[in-house]
Amino acid sequence: MPWDYVPPLADMRFVIERVLGAPASWAQCAPFADLDLETVDAVLQEAGRFAAGVLLPINAGGDAAGCVRDAATGEVRTPPGFREAYRAFVDAGWPALPCDPAWGGQGLPLLVDAATREMFVACNHGWVMYPDLLHGAYETIKAHAGDGLKARHLADVAAGRTLAAMALTEPQAGSDLGLLRTRAEPQADGSLRLSGQKIFISGGEHDLTGQIVHLVLCRLPDAPPGTKGISLALVPKWLPDGTRNAMHCDGIEHKTGIHGSATCAMRYEGATGWLVGEPHRGLAAMFLMMNSARLHVGLQGLGHQEMATQNALRYALERAQGRAAAGGGGAADPIALHPAMRHTLLRLQALTEGQRVVAYRAALAIDEAAHHPDAARRQAASALAALLTPVVKAFCTHHGFHGASAALQVYGGYGYVREYGVEQTMRDARIAMIYEGTNEIQAIDLLQRKVLADGGASLQRWLQEALAEASRCEAAGLAEATATLRHECAAAEAATQAVARVAAQDREAPLRVADDYLMGLSHTLLAWAFAASLRGALDAPDAAWVRRKAERMTYGLQWVVPQSAVHWGRVGAVATLALPPVSD
Repeated sequence: MPWDYVPPLADMRFVIERVLGAPASWAQCAPFADLDLETVDAVLQEAGRFAAGVLLPINAGGDAAGCVRDAATGEVRTPPGFREAYRAFVDAGWPALPCDPAWGGQGLPLLVDAATREMFVACNHGWVMYPDLLHGAYETIKAHAGDGLKARHLADVAAGRTLAAMALTEPQAGSDLGLLRTRAEPQADGSLRLSGQKIFISGGEHDLTGQIVHLVLCRLPDAPPGTKGISLALVPKWLPDGTRNAMHCDGIEHKTGIHGSATCAMRYEGATGWLVGEPHRGLAAMFLMMNSARLHVGLQGLGHQEMATQNALRYALERAQGRAAAGGGGAADPIALHPAMRHTLLRLQALTEGQRVVAYRAALAIDEAAHHPDAARRQAASALAALLTPVVKAFCTHHGFHGASAALQVYGGYGYVREYGVEQTMRDARIAMIYEGTNEIQAIDLLQRKVLADGGASLQRWLQEALAEASRCEAAGLAEATATLRHECAAAEAATQAVARVAAQDREAPLRVADDYLMGLSHTLLAWAFAASLRGALDAPDAAWVRRKAERMTYGLQWVVPQSAVHWGRVGAVATLALPPVSD
């Protein structure tokens, strides 16, 4: 059975229109006031065609061929078909989708861009790694670079004519960026000379575009120690006079997955760069790029879940094996009828569809934070986006990998061999739990910085939104959804209060339960997503589609959401749960 992809356009439109009510939000935001759903449908249909028709056919070949580095020059060649696909991507205007028209962009909502990215990564994660940092680089340069740098690079980045790389990690400085050593020496002409090594740099060198701009974290000579002494520099592969900059790719990593992505070790030997933002304030400038990347990485997890789920379902509906009914005779049944496989498939479907609602809600919040005319609404949307981003990154990528593994189980032994694409999806999905801040770091960020730091105010605002949805469900007669959602909101509030009380006397307490807190809140968000989806489907025109959607969302409420009790229970008991030291 071929590994295939059917863009989930109906569910995307359902989430955008009926669950989130995005058109009403767009109507209030000046840049999107004239946007209609027909235009959005056309964009998503074209994105689906590009994903399935251009990216998917070169996915397996790119995984097998990988990238090739010329040892003498350090230049990197991407797999066959990658350059042609990227030219088609740029020619169609996909990189500029959410960018400001003043810089050559199309000015569409980030929510629409998020849906296209989900489809692109589902079909070819390795290829997507090259353009996936473009929007974050665009936002960083636009917000923090000087006028000269913007004039020189921003329009090309927005259009995808120039690709970008984010150079953070060093051999001794991974998650702890305060340990980085790359030096930047100011020059008389206002430029910088950078010297140092970076590793794990996605797209640090490749042949898709002539120009590559590196956004490099570095230290000025007068930098204080730690993260307070980090600056950000833009270092282009090619200088304005046409000469090659003093930067070199020393090697490309041989990885578990995303073989089509050139993950580079870069060396800067007095490379010329220019400061972006204020001296020693590089992390503040880079956070725009990092936060954008974290949403996009969450969408990677969602794309992998969708791809693995729909292929596992097709396989299970055709693969005949055993007897589903007790004592049944005759021909073997499709394995999709067996209760064990029904659990697996329904769980995959419910998780994928529920997480799509959560991820798209985060994208909508980012749009409102940037463009809504009411200042209070912008502030609330910004706080919600900050709250949801670590959840989307960690929870969606967790299930991107574990969901692909569950889908592989549906195939049995066939899933473990390369003839079936599910093993590549599982390998590709694994990295998303690690990069752009490991999932453990996302959990700490969520609990310490996004919940406890403001006394739970951001969480309370979201809980009020969820309880308002519960009231809408109650009015619609959805008793189970109403009760489950209200119970989950109460559990989230109680667990948050419990950990806050203990944290006042025990600073390590939040760190001990951060992972459980993120998982607990993720399931509460799923309860909201399942309930809102049930309510949104009530008056949808396709009765058969509504029935199937209701079955999956009800399954999620009954079989998926109850897992939250384990996580909230551990958070609430943080004062008494022991965490002994590790010993041999």
